[in-house]
Amino acid sequence: MDNAKTPSSRRKFLATTAGSLAASSGLLAVDKPRIKIGQIGTKHPHASGKLDAILKFPETFEFVGLVEPDAERRKEMEQKKPYAGLPWMSEEELLSTEELKAVAVETDIANLVPTAMRVLKAGLHIHLDKPAGESLEQCKAMHALATERGLTIQMGYMLRYNPAFEFAHQLVRDGWLGEITEISGMIGKYMNDSGRLQLAQYEGGGMFELACHLIDQVVSLLGEPEKVTAHTRRTFPDKDTFADNQMAVFDYPKAIATIRCNHIDPMGGARRQFSITGTEGTFEIRPLEPQPKGRLGLDRPRGDFKKGYQDIEFERPSGRYDAEFLDLAKIIRGEKKLAWDAAHDVATHEAVLQAGEMM
Repeated sequence: MDNAKTPSSRRKFLATTAGSLAASSGLLAVDKPRIKIGQIGTKHPHASGKLDAILKFPETFEFVGLVEPDAERRKEMEQKKPYAGLPWMSEEELLSTEELKAVAVETDIANLVPTAMRVLKAGLHIHLDKPAGESLEQCKAMHALATERGLTIQMGYMLRYNPAFEFAHQLVRDGWLGEITEISGMIGKYMNDSGRLQLAQYEGGGMFELACHLIDQVVSLLGEPEKVTAHTRRTFPDKDTFADNQMAVFDYPKAIATIRCNHIDPMGGARRQFSITGTEGTFEIRPLEPQPKGRLGLDRPRGDFKKGYQDIEFERPSGRYDAEFLDLAKIIRGEKKLAWDAAHDVATHEAVLQAGEMM
């Protein structure tokens, strides 16, 4: 299969990926004050990665401190990277810090939205990890409060700034795939016994905790679904109640989307994939990370891309979460608005809960 020639328009597009943003972050902050930011929580699976991303850009962010209300957890984390050597404080101390602008909320899932509400009431922007709790009404209330106070909630859906997904959205916006008729996605892993017990506390299982990343993409591309049908398997009922093998079907007037989540897949990480098909073409992403690869199929030449299939290569992001925090800095400075509004985030959360049979 021939590799696609990357035209000038695509080169420009690829130049906005996380790797390029990271390389230019120093230039972005030369004549601008650093943004004071803190983090509440260390229990979310992405907590250390999010902190790493913040600390990577000292020209942009002034990290104020960490909050971990669980004393045993704090003691455990204090000596581990990236937490070692950073200032720890109470939530009250953090939220009362002079000129604090934002907080990354990285608690366990049950405490994400309650913590976010306290941060919003303190008048601060939020990076909120996923998913946004187990209640649609609480999610709606959180976004209503942020909207009322003119504050940003940046949800931590990690694929939003992935260069392959950015390219996919550009294809759809430009109409190169025609009318979208099908989306298919798969995301999974092989979960050990302790991980299974931890996730078994959530009725929605892996679809709720992990596949929310792909559901966010479906809603971004097609909007709110007309109907969501969930299929759930709990493979080892004698061991635990974990929903470990799931599929959800999202119905649209002219399209069907299917998302699978399998936590008993020994090749789960490598098999993660996403595809979009329309009346004039198709685009597949596999793997999704750490260096995504794409395969574009067109029914006619488009720009410098030929008819038929071709491989698409993308720059490897400098870090999984770098681009989202650099984007958050621009939003806080008033240079742009977040591309995903409250209505989208609420629609995504409703679809996530439905896909996990939680409502």
